[in-house]
Amino acid sequence: MAVLALVLFAAFLLLAGVARIAVQYRRTGDTGIRRARAAGPPQQGARAALICGSLVTGVAAPVAELAGLDAVSALDQTDVRVSGAVLATLGIAAAIGAQNAMGASWRNDVDPRERTALITHGPFRWVRNPIYTAALTWAIGLALTVPNSLALPGPLLLWLGLELQVRYVEEPYLRRVHGPAYAQYAARTGRFLPGIGRRPG
Repeated sequence: MAVLALVLFAAFLLLAGVARIAVQYRRTGDTGIRRARAAGPPQQGARAALICGSLVTGVAAPVAELAGLDAVSALDQTDVRVSGAVLATLGIAAAIGAQNAMGASWRNDVDPRERTALITHGPFRWVRNPIYTAALTWAIGLALTVPNSLALPGPLLLWLGLELQVRYVEEPYLRRVHGPAYAQYAARTGRFLPGIGRRPG
């Protein structure tokens, strides 16, 4: 299953990364790639946690298994590993679907100088950050596919990075740019899961 986990890691990078950039450029003439020049500590911390969580879960853990690291015995079962691979695959598909729903507004990061449309349709009707929910689903799936001591902390690191990015970078930007429209949207829509993490008022 370690090889499958590496394939699923590469598939996420290719389909939700490289292919998304190509689609964005073909449709809009813009890659959607942004590097905030004045990124503060929260944004830098978010990036570090996201990169570390992804690499630990998607690369280090499978390579360690190939090198002989044993799985956590309670999770070392075929049905757990297969379920993890299915979950990771669903996460990839969900990320692609949510990216497509963003259309021309898709960006890999926040550029405070830009004003993109507030997306509230498709999966954004139920959660404010469906791409991040999908990415976390993918990471949990990978961790279950190769459930060793390296893999299991990976999704937690990824979740920490997502929380930092959303709470301290994206939500302040969206409140500033969209004002009451975003406040109303956030009051009725969960942050990562339906109904959970709504921001009243």
